[in-house]
Amino acid sequence: MILKDELKNWIEEYLNGTEYELITLTVSAGNDILVEVDRLAGVDVDFCAELNHYLVEKLDAVEPDYSLEVGSVSLTDPFKTKMQYEKNLGHDVEILIEGKKLRGQLVSVDEETFSVDIEEKVEVEGKKRKQTQIVTHTWRYDEPKYVKYDLKF
Repeated sequence: MILKDELKNWIEEYLNGTEYELITLTVSAGNDILVEVDRLAGVDVDFCAELNHYLVEKLDAVEPDYSLEVGSVSLTDPFKTKMQYEKNLGHDVEILIEGKKLRGQLVSVDEETFSVDIEEKVEVEGKKRKQTQIVTHTWRYDEPKYVKYDLKF
């Protein structure tokens, strides 16, 4: 059985000094391994192939029976790290919070929070009907159930 902590150490050792960040690492009971990486400038296929080769050399020495998949995070996966929020600044995002799905533009990211501009109907003094305005909402990273890139169809 492959030890996840040992595998994580190998990956972090390889990523050290690069712009890449480990986003997902899963190891199933049957030794099916999934490694997902990301970086601000996007993921290079050649880099994934090199990381795959590096891990195969390490894994072959300790475990003969495994499957390995190394790649980038899917465009539709929820954000898991601050870097993914930074990567999507200025893009439209979908947020699920308190059972409501919201859509807006990711406008700022800091160490503890992120902000999204959302078009909403709000009451305006002197107007009979609600008016559509852009309202900026700020949340801690742990508040929404998920935040992900908004694919508009």
